Amino acid sequence: MNFEGAQETARSIAPNGGPGAFAVAMDITNSTSVNQAFADVYAKTGAIDILVNNVGIAGPAAPLWDQKEADWHRAIAVNMDGIFHCCRAVIGKMRERKYGRIVSIASIAGKEGNPNMIAYSSTKAAVIGFTKSLGKEVATEGICVNCVAPAVVHTKILDQLTPEHDHDHPPAEAAPPPRRRRRRSAAMTRAPRGRLSVNGFFLTTACN
Repeated sequence: MNFEGAQETARSIAPNGGPGAFAVAMDITNSTSVNQAFADVYAKTGAIDILVNNVGIAGPAAPLWDQKEADWHRAIAVNMDGIFHCCRAVIGKMRERKYGRIVSIASIAGKEGNPNMIAYSSTKAAVIGFTKSLGKEVATEGICVNCVAPAVVHTKILDQLTPEHDHDHPPAEAAPPPRRRRRRSAAMTRAPRGRLSVNGFFLTTACN
């Protein structure tokens, strides 16, 4: 949990301490903590129109036979259970209002499977399946549920990676042209915007 980082982000959105943004702390692996955090948001704002599930841990880099069960369950708790808890915390009120936008950040690893990243690849694949299932459940209720599956993006999760993790992402000089540049996080903000728009009602269960 990086509450100080969340506060810093909130200040960058509303630098003068206005109502535009505020930080909320929660343990996404714990449904009680998540429900309390969302209750606090509802108390302050009255509604949640948009939920972006941007969470993930890479876990240790190792082949299956060297993976530890505890690391496997930790990846499931963060990468899968977290999205389950957060979506369940908002979906009821979104259904009441007949409106909502949910976007989850998956990964190309969830589509292709990266070697030495079985837990990460598996849980991100689960995010894609979760998105398609939930999107179909609420497709007629004004709620759009989508996800994006980026390749390697320069964010703080790269701090967790080792050369073993990067097996599927060769150095820039060795990579073929389409893979010579890791995307910056600023570029990634453009991907979900259409999925969050009021006018994006026609797009749901997409993942790209």
